[in-house]
Amino acid sequence: MEIPVYLFAGFLDGGKTTFINGILQDGFALRDRTLLLCCEEGEAEYDPKALRNVTVVNVEEEEDLTPAFLKQLEKKHRPKQILIEFNGMWSMGRLYQEALPDNWVLYQIMTMVEAATFESYAKNLGQMMMEKLTNADLIVFNRCTEALRDALRQRNLKLVNRRASIYLEYLNGDSEDYADGSVCPFDLDQEVIDIPDDDFGVWYVDVMEHPERYEGKTVRAKVLVAHLPQYPGDVILGRFAMTCCEADITFLGLVAQGKGFDAFENRSWVDVTGVVRLERHKAYEGEDGPVLHVTALGPAEKPEREVLSF
Repeated sequence: MEIPVYLFAGFLDGGKTTFINGILQDGFALRDRTLLLCCEEGEAEYDPKALRNVTVVNVEEEEDLTPAFLKQLEKKHRPKQILIEFNGMWSMGRLYQEALPDNWVLYQIMTMVEAATFESYAKNLGQMMMEKLTNADLIVFNRCTEALRDALRQRNLKLVNRRASIYLEYLNGDSEDYADGSVCPFDLDQEVIDIPDDDFGVWYVDVMEHPERYEGKTVRAKVLVAHLPQYPGDVILGRFAMTCCEADITFLGLVAQGKGFDAFENRSWVDVTGVVRLERHKAYEGEDGPVLHVTALGPAEKPEREVLSF
């Protein structure tokens, strides 16, 4: 039986325990037996009132995290889900590759960062900090001030991890979505903006919401060709994406114009390079939208993941 694992990463005093207390108080473990592995002890403590359905096991040494040890805990406590408050100085790669039993499925990685110490950690422990940011599904910068917020936005952390949800938590308890439109997830200063296969969905959302950013920019991507009769002379280029479940798969496409598409049938994979122009097109219901003027086109192998996910 597969067991979902929720990993909480970050350095000491980054806010991991506080975050775990918050989700437990909100009823995260109210119904399902939960095993909480504590690999690091800071000043904050777990709220005893939130631990009614939670078994806490302290792990003192990184070497103790082995498949055999974790399977013993599974057999003894029979958890339905597992939380791991991970030690900030331990290797996340080792945990993924060597420690987790095969049926322990990593569902979500949440990284907590003390905003005031971020620059120091990034400078002195850069590789370890990047590991926590690049692998995360959710990143929370705690105890932000306005000055720290501005500094974090200047860094454009979306370039580090385009897929993660990033939030700024303020001293008064309020929070703010880092992706408020002011930060672009791609480096627009490149001569050619390469769109990685797994990041096409991120780029599609950004170019549709902020097309003015890409006016006149050259982009390159691996996409599917769609010849639609309602748009004679043009093609639609894009990727299929699953936003919720398999029943919710949709095609994310934008208009393209150029020569050479007659050689490719529907659903052919192509490598395409082109310049984005904001133009009125009926595909955009009479509004201005991004139209890719193709400058280079060729066949491509399908990517490892044909259907994107968000």
